[in-house]
Amino acid sequence: MSDDAPPPRRPLPLQLKLGLAITGTIVLLALLAPWITPHPWDTISIRTRFLPPNSTYWFGTDEFGRDVLSRLLMGGRLSLAMGVTATLVSLAVGVPMGLAAGYFRGWVDETLMRIADVLMAIPAIMLGLLVLAVTPPSLWKTALAVGFVYIPPIARLARSVTLALAGEEFVQAAHARAESTSYILFREILPNAWPPLIVEASLRVTYAILLGSALSFLGLGAQPPSSDWGLMIAEARSFLDRAPWIALAPGFALCLLVIGINMLGDGARERLDPRMSARVGKA
Repeated sequence: MSDDAPPPRRPLPLQLKLGLAITGTIVLLALLAPWITPHPWDTISIRTRFLPPNSTYWFGTDEFGRDVLSRLLMGGRLSLAMGVTATLVSLAVGVPMGLAAGYFRGWVDETLMRIADVLMAIPAIMLGLLVLAVTPPSLWKTALAVGFVYIPPIARLARSVTLALAGEEFVQAAHARAESTSYILFREILPNAWPPLIVEASLRVTYAILLGSALSFLGLGAQPPSSDWGLMIAEARSFLDRAPWIALAPGFALCLLVIGINMLGDGARERLDPRMSARVGKA
């Protein structure tokens, strides 16, 4: 074999394939929900209340006669949008915060990381409740609150990666060329910091969806007649003995989405981290 031949491509990890399949299927169904729902998701019909799963209503109906499958598909859009929006908020604030702390160090690092420590000391659900308590609840305010909750871990990861990269030769070369601080941070360090940040962001989407669903369950997220999965489970509490399928459907969908995103994140970590790939290959 010629020395100039490119190295063979590594196969995608099994976890990454399964995560892509599960998450991709759920995302595709959520995107197509307005066109593939078998029944109107918000139509009330007293005659069809509490119907068990059957050939017409595959996942049964709820206390208002609404099709659970249609509401589940539409609710997936809300849950995914909330999780992705919250993660983008945490990245937009946490990444620059971590870059600044890791690059400037000194009092900048101490100030920013102490703020992050204070926020991390407060339980996530409590911090979300504190943010939402001062304003009327809504889905997008929940997304902002959840994004605020996960700024500190993103910032700490960005800081640790920046500390590791700040001494590399390409950063020293940028200093020697008298490049500006913003150039070094966003054109030299940030592109090399993205792999671990992408993996962390994929996992934060999971946490954001779970926390957002928990806040909706408590009545501080999506409001009726919305079909957010957390709200669907909350509304089904009173009917668990009579119609358990109302709560089981969104609960199972939520678990499946979390499993898929976790597998996606683990597979991405294995793919992007050469040291982990080497350990897996030796195992």
